[in-house]
Amino acid sequence: MNRMQHTVALITGAAGGMGRAHCRRLAEEGADIIALDIEAAAVELAETAREVESLGRYCVTGVADVRDQASLDVAVADGVAALGRLDVIVANAGIYTDLGLSWELSDQAWQRTIDINLTGMWHTVRAAVPALSDGGSVVIVSSTNGIVGAAAAAHYSASKHAVVGLARTLANELGPRGIRVNTVHPGSVATPMILNDAVYAKLCPDLPNPTQQDAADALARRTILPVAWVDPVDISNAVLFLASDESRYVTGIQLVVDAGLTQKV
Repeated sequence: MNRMQHTVALITGAAGGMGRAHCRRLAEEGADIIALDIEAAAVELAETAREVESLGRYCVTGVADVRDQASLDVAVADGVAALGRLDVIVANAGIYTDLGLSWELSDQAWQRTIDINLTGMWHTVRAAVPALSDGGSVVIVSSTNGIVGAAAAAHYSASKHAVVGLARTLANELGPRGIRVNTVHPGSVATPMILNDAVYAKLCPDLPNPTQQDAADALARRTILPVAWVDPVDISNAVLFLASDESRYVTGIQLVVDAGLTQKV
């Protein structure tokens, strides 16, 4: 399979979870990868690079915090210099933490989520768009909480709605260069962002110590298809479609991968 042959893709939040899956899936289709993540994830980021290189592709890693424009500027420039071009931006880095009712969220919890999930997306495209090849693709990872609201996650829902507006604006601004901009909206995905005790407690507030199975049962009741969550590769396949020429006339859309979560009556 060579849908991404002769291309270079930049992916943030690449050390694990969906970010690593995106790196691996695009590499399987022939892309070389610029993989970025924070310094604390350096060991995991090196493992991502090994996985990409085991597929016969190049992987340049860089340390950057999406809240810090300067670190992103350097990491992107270094990656593009090493691989010679940039064709795809996958703005993936994000957090889902400090959950609570809207009026009970701390200023710090609100601001950290907005800084990473929204401002971090803007920083990423601001650093990378000048190097992006005409005819390229920008994929911004949002969430089903960018389509519908969710209790106890106002900061997260607000950030994920806001990146849709950012993507729609970018689609208009970059369209004359043939660059497409779209958002992907995962539902629950089997990564540590969902598979943790804090989320289990949110999903099962009536249980004293809910387990992963309790959370799975709760989530399965919310979807149309008979699954609790999707796998990271299911989101990566959507990213691949939007990154490849198979979507050459697709821009400004919201591609939802959620097993019917947002459509269930």
